[in-house]
Amino acid sequence: MNRFHELTAFIAVAEAGGFSAAARRTGLAQPAVSKAVAALEKRLGVALFNRSTRRVMLTDHGRRYLDRTRSMIEELDDADNEMTKSSLQVSGPVRISAAATFGRLHVLPLIPELLALHPALDVDVVLSDLTRDMVEDRVDLAIRIGPVDEPDAVVRSVAGTPLVCVGARRYFHQHGMPQTPADLVNHNCLVYGGLREATDWPFVGPDGPFSVSVRGNLSSNSIETIRAGVLAGVGIGFFTEASLVEDLSTPDVVTILDAFVRGVRDVNLVWPKRRFVPVRVRHTTEFFARAIARRLRRDGRAATRASPLTTEGPR
Repeated sequence: MNRFHELTAFIAVAEAGGFSAAARRTGLAQPAVSKAVAALEKRLGVALFNRSTRRVMLTDHGRRYLDRTRSMIEELDDADNEMTKSSLQVSGPVRISAAATFGRLHVLPLIPELLALHPALDVDVVLSDLTRDMVEDRVDLAIRIGPVDEPDAVVRSVAGTPLVCVGARRYFHQHGMPQTPADLVNHNCLVYGGLREATDWPFVGPDGPFSVSVRGNLSSNSIETIRAGVLAGVGIGFFTEASLVEDLSTPDVVTILDAFVRGVRDVNLVWPKRRFVPVRVRHTTEFFARAIARRLRRDGRAATRASPLTTEGPR
């Protein structure tokens, strides 16, 4: 019995949760599936499943083996599909993850264009401010803002988005406007993440980079929450420009301390490191590389047209 047949049977049982279901999925007889898995376990010298009369569950060895082998089978299937189909046909599932706010503003609007270009794709979009484990969540392409601390990932920077310190006009009319970053200690600063590094806002002065420790009465692990607080006049926020493009083009939200805010965050396309990248993922990556860069350039120009606030200093 060949190793490919053993692996196919093992993965089918693991994903289907049983031998009968795996047989229906693969079109094989149940005894053939059982025989293939048994041969694989004998060759490896370990039990891959815990079997009972009611269910079949992976052992620790089985889970580790599944993580290593499933991508190999997927890559082989992709290679077969790429050779047997027209090079112009891009098809199959692509799972994309992005931060919630950036995804809402810059990824979702591009999905219709992607599907019009490649109608045979099956796109699954996951929006979350949590950094997802790409392998565990089976994410093909992640779109992330800022540094990527994953040594096993492939990272491609496609654009940059400036940092901005912002507030609503109603807040500044009531509390005054900070004239220097040091003035922020007297203001209600809304913090994304609630972590130590999130409360130290970065600035640049005549002597180089420095940070100001800020505090306020609202923190959250959701950019949308901090954004809503700023729009409601609760306090001041620190964002990437890409997260506020809709708001900065209106007169209600204005940037402050522009002379001291010079940071830029990279917009990165990230995918798990592997020997073979499926054609559907390559084409999807190329699409977003072009489309996001184009979109951020356009939205950045629109945001700069927002009028500044003229007011007195802090009272």
